[in-house]
Amino acid sequence: MADTKIKIKNLHKAFGRKIVLSGVNLEIAKGESLVVIGGSGTGKSVLIKCIQGLITPESGSILVDNREVVGIDEEEKEKLHSKMGMLFQGGALFDSLTVWENVAFDLIENRGMGKKEAKAEAVRVLRSVGLASDVADLSPSELSGGMQKRVGLARAIASKPEIIFFDEPTTGLDPIMSDVINNLIIKSVKELGATALSITHDMTSARKIADRIAMLYKGKIVWEGTVKEMDKTDNPYVCQFINGCSDGPIKVEV
Repeated sequence: MADTKIKIKNLHKAFGRKIVLSGVNLEIAKGESLVVIGGSGTGKSVLIKCIQGLITPESGSILVDNREVVGIDEEEKEKLHSKMGMLFQGGALFDSLTVWENVAFDLIENRGMGKKEAKAEAVRVLRSVGLASDVADLSPSELSGGMQKRVGLARAIASKPEIIFFDEPTTGLDPIMSDVINNLIIKSVKELGATALSITHDMTSARKIADRIAMLYKGKIVWEGTVKEMDKTDNPYVCQFINGCSDGPIKVEV
């Protein structure tokens, strides 16, 4: 793949006897938005944490900008994290901080920006995700779920990262707010020129934000392609998942 940003090769990760990743191979191009779909517990979050260097796989390779990140030291890990932003599934905002302090957290703590400058930048980023400046001094607990998700997005993009991870970005939101968040994700990624890796089981969201989709099942990528290719595929795993059928090769433990 030309201009590959992230290259994963034969990645394996287990926790005790539970095998989570079983030979994942995946490439993400610079500026591409890749969405990984799959059911709960299929290893999507573990995959992201391996790329971030938060979990060390048993074997395999992860290249970010052609540099191996598996087994890097703490100094190299800090450099890696400086390239990354993340929108967490539950927002994961700090309750003890105001909205603007949440958004500016990395700018102040890791990039040495003064508080006055950081607040001004936080307000600018909040506006870019559709939140007025008067939200800046509120507590996260004073916000609706949709507003919290926007603040989480603002925090993810405040440091202008090269890579952004989106963990179930529309979970808990109504269909209209989900569409608002999807549009903001597309806008933010495009404006930054960032590479995006999203994990979701919300197919409406996946269809909207993805340049390409990959399906993870039993620790492997069982299919990948564009949204158009997904709608035409006869891959039984993909067909069962996107149509929400209980009958098929994917067995759900009850």
